[in-house]
Amino acid sequence: MEVRLTPTSYVVLALIEAMGQATPYDLKRAAAEGIGNLWALPHTQLYSECGRLAEAGLLSEEREDDGRRRRLFRLTADGLDALDAWRADATAPEFELRDAGLLKLFAGADPAALAETQIAAHSERMRGWEQMREQLAGGPAGVLLALEAGLGHEREYVRFWTAVRDGDPNPSGVPTDSGAAG
Repeated sequence: MEVRLTPTSYVVLALIEAMGQATPYDLKRAAAEGIGNLWALPHTQLYSECGRLAEAGLLSEEREDDGRRRRLFRLTADGLDALDAWRADATAPEFELRDAGLLKLFAGADPAALAETQIAAHSERMRGWEQMREQLAGGPAGVLLALEAGLGHEREYVRFWTAVRDGDPNPSGVPTDSGAAG
């Protein structure tokens, strides 16, 4: 069965590969603890994606006979092939920046009022990334590199919102055309 794979599909396949086997609840917990800062996933999407990937033959599914009748998923050979092909594809998909603070700024909210809240929120997230980095020291290179990207993102947001708070007319720090020779 041919199935369209989404970023959520690949998150599910990668998490199950790392865990060996998982219930949707296990995936929900793992996503919240590990990938939640990189890619937001509604838990209902994780539950439905497991079933969809199992129907496509990318995951195998076992259901408990009694008790809570939990569903346990494992990666199939086809699932591993799909995951490996995705990892090997070096093309850069479109980047989507989803930030409520920037959206409010764009829509005309008071920059100074937004800045204090944004500085606090991004500083807190930065501390979370730093804690994760300490906990995962010596872990897989890809995980550590992703953590560094997250840290860099939060550092930049703190820098940007501090400049906005302080009234910097060019908070991006990027030279404007007005200073260019011409």
